Amino acid sequence: MRFKSIVNRLSVIFSDLNLNSDIPVRVQPKVGEWGPQHVPTTKQKKRVRFTVTGIFSAVVVALFLLGNYFYKILMGITA
Repeated sequence: MRFKSIVNRLSVIFSDLNLNSDIPVRVQPKVGEWGPQHVPTTKQKKRVRFTVTGIFSAVVVALFLLGNYFYKILMGITA
């Protein structure tokens, strides 16, 4: 039960990347029929979204650790 509530909250945060959502397949335009041909798929958009989030988190943690390292050097704190 708890897991389902977390999943529901996350689904509200992340928008639906599939723009054809519940439209019947027979009326969905083919790729390139009404627009550009090099449109990223939903899977690619999802992958990029999580990659960017991961890289951003890693950079924030790295900057924090670097700042902590310099703070300890300046204050003369030894481990």
